[in-house]
Amino acid sequence: MKKRKKINGVRVGIGAAAICSFLCLWAFATREGTTLGILMPGPVEVFTHLVETTYTKVGPLTIWGHMFNSLRRVLVGFTIASCCGILLGLAMGWNRTLEAIFRPIFELLRPIPPLAWISLAIVWFGLGEGGKYFIIFVSGFSNVTINVYTGAKSVDPELIGAAKMLGCSERRIFPSIVIRSSVPYIFTGLQIAISSSWAAVVAAEMVRSTNGIGWMITAGQSVGNMEQIMVGIIVIGVIGFLLSTFMRGVESKLCAWSRVQDS
Repeated sequence: MKKRKKINGVRVGIGAAAICSFLCLWAFATREGTTLGILMPGPVEVFTHLVETTYTKVGPLTIWGHMFNSLRRVLVGFTIASCCGILLGLAMGWNRTLEAIFRPIFELLRPIPPLAWISLAIVWFGLGEGGKYFIIFVSGFSNVTINVYTGAKSVDPELIGAAKMLGCSERRIFPSIVIRSSVPYIFTGLQIAISSSWAAVVAAEMVRSTNGIGWMITAGQSVGNMEQIMVGIIVIGVIGFLLSTFMRGVESKLCAWSRVQDS
């Protein structure tokens, strides 16, 4: 335990040093008189603007309001994508008939990037929230589905055979063995999906939005406000990091039994 805490402390220290080094390099590269300094603000200007946006409105809202609206959209789309992806992944991984029906369609649609769906999202759902939810859904759905499918297909067939020899029906095998064995894969898919869904919020909020972090970036671009653009980019990065860290923490608590078995 002490050794693990020491290793974690060293990692945190290295990470903090890396961030400080990056900020110093950023400040040096954008100092007054340099070409990059003309095109891009330095870290002091950006973080000053970030603080100002916490109490000064950018458009209709402060940055807290924009963050709330972006998170709301992401969590709605991510939740729907997770539920549908888990159901489809388990169904394809367990039932060969469903796999034969749905996997070719899924493999055909999976390579299509979320940005390619923007035009269809506008036609199908209009310019309201539905189109944004759909783009975020598309971004997370395939990641969850493919990981859950892999988990369901990776169940040890000897374990299933032994359960059948002991008299277990398929109705009992599915929840007690297949779903249980797929849980680590489910959380892996959820980690990837939450990050990709948060990244897609920028594209989703480009669909005629009036608020959100993605709107802040596009609005800043339209008026040439580089500080606002950089603030939006930094907020997206920080929140994305926090979301993935939170998901890893949930996995470490709920899937501790799988790590014990692997060790």
